[in-house]
Amino acid sequence: MILLLPVEDDVMMPQRVRLQHEAAAHHPRCIVGCQVRRDPPDSTKRYTRWINQLSADQLLTQVFTSHGPTVIMPTWFCSREWFSQVGCFDEGGKGVPEDLLFFQEHLRRGGHVLRVEQSLLVYRCHPQAASRSVLESTIWTLRVRFLEERVLLHWTTFTIWNAGKQGRRLYRSLDTANQQKVTAFCDVDERKIQKGFYCYEDSQDRPKPRVPILHFRAAQPPFVICVKLDLTGGAFEDNLSSLHLQEGRDFFHFS
Repeated sequence: MILLLPVEDDVMMPQRVRLQHEAAAHHPRCIVGCQVRRDPPDSTKRYTRWINQLSADQLLTQVFTSHGPTVIMPTWFCSREWFSQVGCFDEGGKGVPEDLLFFQEHLRRGGHVLRVEQSLLVYRCHPQAASRSVLESTIWTLRVRFLEERVLLHWTTFTIWNAGKQGRRLYRSLDTANQQKVTAFCDVDERKIQKGFYCYEDSQDRPKPRVPILHFRAAQPPFVICVKLDLTGGAFEDNLSSLHLQEGRDFFHFS
């Protein structure tokens, strides 16, 4: 019998199950992913590079970004026992980011993340993808709460890297206790820096909070970085690298 797959289905390589099973057998509390090829090849280039090029450490440190889980759900492989222990998928239906919810709970329970360093899946991009039904605001709220729970709870102060729209949005989305930990915004935009501060006009506090805006070289870590990766021709990455910081200790990416 010949099985014809619908055009929107992903396609796995013949060796995928064997290679991911071998990895999972040594790591029973792990979600094992793999590298992917995109179809069409030119779709979501930045996202595809991110999926395929994260280091082993970044599979855990970059779990707060807007890209979502650091190994994408179509590549997931884990034991049925661990899947049941984490709690299975949220069956709330359309608009529920079941992969992100499961991935976050997996990490809460001490799970690990691995990626087989081979392209074992053709990941197809199509307009009917279920992820398109999930509201950005839903994802944002889940990401902020997870950042507060996993990182900010353990920090006494921090700097938000980006005094623009995304950085200010993060500040406004934090609970009051974490807003009070923000010692500064930092940026490279001289106009923002010359302004000197960000005033949170919607705050109920009196006087309203005024957070300094500094050049990134004058700011103090740790940082929550609200600058998108792979968008500035390497300028942002060079600036960050010049500070000789350690990801997962001195900074986390959020955008």
